[in-house]
Amino acid sequence: MDFIDLKAQQIEIREVIDANIKKVLDHGQYIMGPEVKELEDRLSAYVGVKHCITVASGTEALLISLMAIGIKPGDEVITTPFSFISTAEVIVLLGAKPVFVDIEPDTCNINASLIEAKITDKTKAIMPVSLYGQPADMDEINAIAYKHGLIVIEDAAQSFGATYKGKKSCNLSTIGCTSFFPSKPLGCYGDGGAIFTSDETLAQAMREIRVHGQSKRYEHTRVGVGGRMDTLQCAIVLAKLERFEWEVEQRIAIGAHYNELLKGKVKTATLRADRTSVFAQYTVFVENRESVQAILKEKGIPTAVHYPISMHMQSAYKELCCPECCPESLKAAESVMSLPMHPDLNETNQVTILNSLYSSG
Repeated sequence: MDFIDLKAQQIEIREVIDANIKKVLDHGQYIMGPEVKELEDRLSAYVGVKHCITVASGTEALLISLMAIGIKPGDEVITTPFSFISTAEVIVLLGAKPVFVDIEPDTCNINASLIEAKITDKTKAIMPVSLYGQPADMDEINAIAYKHGLIVIEDAAQSFGATYKGKKSCNLSTIGCTSFFPSKPLGCYGDGGAIFTSDETLAQAMREIRVHGQSKRYEHTRVGVGGRMDTLQCAIVLAKLERFEWEVEQRIAIGAHYNELLKGKVKTATLRADRTSVFAQYTVFVENRESVQAILKEKGIPTAVHYPISMHMQSAYKELCCPECCPESLKAAESVMSLPMHPDLNETNQVTILNSLYSSG
């Protein structure tokens, strides 16, 4: 059994993938070819924002966004300690300080009620992560940001396709960032990512930053990076968009079926009533995780842990925060476990997975 079955997806769209790749090979514009703008136009329309800027990765999307809003050494950016390291990494790379706010124990998203207490005169932005595919409490976060004159950047690397109060993830704040890493809900066959905004000034800055800060060829108006998304990877994502709406529906249905089968038996990550999740990971909470994983592995069922070490406990970051500051993150790191999840997962396999999970104790 596959944890994420990309092969089944590829079989369904292989003709479109091959045709799109052939187009790129025929025109030979491997950098900033026509597929780049085509993808940006389709994604901005899908999300409902004015601008989509494709970039080299989800990490690059976060970095370029912070550069565009002018984050500099000494600034502070509030974020969660329970996510992939990229979220904090990009802040530190710019000489700023990530200020960690603990998570909600049931969703594992940042606890919006704890944010305001962490704001100082050095705070410049809030970067919530829409973890496991479900948006955070964006209305509350945006209200806090507005009150204090801060910018909100949604790290939506895991939630592209999800909704919050009827609006798409990546259109819930001033800036939204996502990743097209192969295992994401919408992925390419390498690295890729995108930034979303309706702010004209920020969009222009982001476009310049991703091409080494150029306003036009060899004229560098700002410090930038080599952050473009390859034309071939854009062609792959264009092919995957052909069935993406169906995949989102399947993810929601499969997640709901998991929830129904596990109700009252195994603790699962809570889904709030006013939003949807695309279940980039389907996550449960278990005791004796290593033994449970071992038993499932013996039965051919793969699992994963997202994430075993909270960011504020990582060697490179632990000086930024005391261990006691985020107790819920520590608890989650010890107990979360993700089960196989992808749009082509059938009900028979789900029942097999859950029967094995029950028998593991």
